Amino acid sequence: MTFSVIARCKRTGMFGIAIATRPLAIGAKCPFLKAGLGGLVSQANGDPRFGPLGLNLLETGFSAPKVMRELEDNDPYIEWRQIAVIDRDGRTAARTGSDNEDWKGHIAIDNFVSLGNRVTSEATVTKMADVWETTDELDLGERLMRCVEAGRDAGGQIAGQHSASILVVNKRSYGWIDLRVDEHDEPIGELRRILDLYTPLLEYYDVRPAKPDMPRDDIWRQERGV
Repeated sequence: MTFSVIARCKRTGMFGIAIATRPLAIGAKCPFLKAGLGGLVSQANGDPRFGPLGLNLLETGFSAPKVMRELEDNDPYIEWRQIAVIDRDGRTAARTGSDNEDWKGHIAIDNFVSLGNRVTSEATVTKMADVWETTDELDLGERLMRCVEAGRDAGGQIAGQHSASILVVNKRSYGWIDLRVDEHDEPIGELRRILDLYTPLLEYYDVRPAKPDMPRDDIWRQERGV
């Protein structure tokens, strides 16, 4: 009951996921990324244990297709899952299990996968891919946000959306962007509002852990006029 995108920015090497669904707190269950490595999204009747397992396999040097084969071989419920994996070189692998609810499917190309299950039509997935292909000049977080907005505008979930999240990793062990809307009547719109507030502070929150003497965020913004 979820639609999402997972991607790698060729210009910066950042990885990101944007995702939305009807149930609560999707950001706590499905997206998994590690800077410089890649990640995966596990949705539909997903298994959160795939996250640490998939990241460990990527860390050992497995390609995205090899990680997918390992997950397939070790999960008796694989036909209930929908999974996408991306590796450090932008190779991708995706699988939509036969027991997912219609409409279900995915588009996988180098550096990008869009996927969805129990969405109103194929357009939810194809429109997200279309946005990705035409926004190469944008920063990764904004690209992903526009993708998930396009999925919503194309119909989104059959039962609507109530939670959404966006996760982007750069060079740190913590997220460059890690924002969640756990329950809302229009979670993608709320996620957009929060992202627009947060984007001017990306540099601030990236640097501040190593510079605790920095001014407060409001003063920092005033000094830079952002």
